[in-house]
Amino acid sequence: MKNSSDREYPSYIDLYKSGALKNTVDELIKKLSACDICPRRCGVNRLSEERGVCQTGRLAVVSGYHAHFGEESVLVGKGGSGTIFFAGCNLKCLFCQNYDISHYMNGKEMTPEELARCMLEIQEMGCSNLNLVTPTHVVPQILEALLIAVESGFTLPIVYNTGGYDSVYTLKLLDGIVDIYMPDIKYLYRNLSKEFSDAEDYPEIVRKAVKEMHRQVGDLVVSPDGLAVRGLLVRHLVLPELKENTEEVIKFVAEEISKDTYINIMSQYHPCYRATGHPPLNRPLRMDEWIEVKVMARSRGLTRFDR
Repeated sequence: MKNSSDREYPSYIDLYKSGALKNTVDELIKKLSACDICPRRCGVNRLSEERGVCQTGRLAVVSGYHAHFGEESVLVGKGGSGTIFFAGCNLKCLFCQNYDISHYMNGKEMTPEELARCMLEIQEMGCSNLNLVTPTHVVPQILEALLIAVESGFTLPIVYNTGGYDSVYTLKLLDGIVDIYMPDIKYLYRNLSKEFSDAEDYPEIVRKAVKEMHRQVGDLVVSPDGLAVRGLLVRHLVLPELKENTEEVIKFVAEEISKDTYINIMSQYHPCYRATGHPPLNRPLRMDEWIEVKVMARSRGLTRFDR
């Protein structure tokens, strides 16, 4: 299905027209009464404003939204990636570079109507896509707003920009709604995920989650003008002195996802939040460590890198 500019509509338009999107929203909102939206399965009644690990009640908290030109090149295009930054997180990373948002909850609670207005404004800005940053704990609220936005003509592709600690059950409900999945794969060792993110089961969870994401959307498809259309884009932030962990991540992506995976091997690690007093995370990444990872990835058959 195409609009007047001959661009294909995202598949969630068909789900909206059939009523399936509304059914998904209803199911997810009910689950907030004993929340198990994410792998934490806190069981709190968010409809009554109880708070679990993510610190979020009935309404999503938004710290900001704008056209972002610093994202992966395939997401930016001429108009930028239309990012909405959600406060709160189900991970407790001690090196979080957005800790004022994720841990300190800086932002504003938004009704579904207000969040829908943000989506529509992003489209009006001329952005290439809607980029949902840290969406895992507010999937019901996002889809609730999406229903309203679609009624008013919203048609941008949706990017699910996540830390990777996602429930396969919830991801399955997003099948046909999300166009581009962009998960982090932080670590694949339980001791690291426990120590650094207070989520010992992160390795098992992220493996299952990324496999489900890839099942839904496949390898990243990029249009002739260089814009991501649909598919999986993996991020891995290289951490200092954790070469074995990164090797496991590269091996997993190459052997269990696809050698055609588009991957952003990120070099920008620097100590912040609680990492400054926590070796080996208390120093920036050296360039030679990052280069070694790029060589390692190529040796495993991965060739699709960002920038």
